Amino acid sequence: MDLGLQDKRALVCGASAGLGLACARALAKEGAHVWIAARRESLLKERAIELSALGAASVTWCVADLSEPKGVESVLAQQSEFDIVVTNAGGPRQGDFRQFTRDDWLTALDTNMFTPIELVKRVLDGMMERGFGRIVNITSSGVKQAVQGLDLSNGVRAGLTGFMAGLARQSVSRGVTINNLLPGTFETDRLASNFLAQSARTGVDAATLLAQRLAVHPAKRLGQPEELGAVCAFLCSQYAGYINGQNILMDGGSYLGA
Repeated sequence: MDLGLQDKRALVCGASAGLGLACARALAKEGAHVWIAARRESLLKERAIELSALGAASVTWCVADLSEPKGVESVLAQQSEFDIVVTNAGGPRQGDFRQFTRDDWLTALDTNMFTPIELVKRVLDGMMERGFGRIVNITSSGVKQAVQGLDLSNGVRAGLTGFMAGLARQSVSRGVTINNLLPGTFETDRLASNFLAQSARTGVDAATLLAQRLAVHPAKRLGQPEELGAVCAFLCSQYAGYINGQNILMDGGSYLGA
């Protein structure tokens, strides 16, 4: 299936690893011009070579901490007109809300709520003027069902979800869709670090914790990043113009709601 993404200009945040990289790979295979942003220069250089080999029309990388205004500015200085923006950032640290200070909350808000909103603010009007745009926010299954021990994430991602829901209804008539991807347990370095942190808190080996999680998981396995990347590419495609304002859960059926 030709997704109609040839030569589209796509920005993927947090694209040096994990789910962001999976989205960048999927868009590269469709022949898009891909801009990748993350904090690790050495990894970005490697990823640029890989994405070019996969078929990207071009690949541009930018070392940037997108939780800071200057990081957003450095990306938009390279290119300010995008057809596709995939926002993505590692979740805030784990823990009980009683542990967190005001600064902890502000850091989480900067990274997981304010930065996506700022990026969208800077690109949305141009997308609407040109009559095409796709914004995909990678958030968390915690938006649907709060995850114990992820109090910061549960809170700030819910705020982003509410904001994007309202905005999506304002842009779709001009050809711009806004949707959120909600991953559950995917096989990423981030998930591995979460299990290590849980292990440190509980004294239970990380491998045992993972086995316990999978034992009660409907799919009995972890999600693979390329699965999420493929869904992201479809949401960005010419066929997804009527999918808008949605929270698309990718958790293998863990969420028990109908």
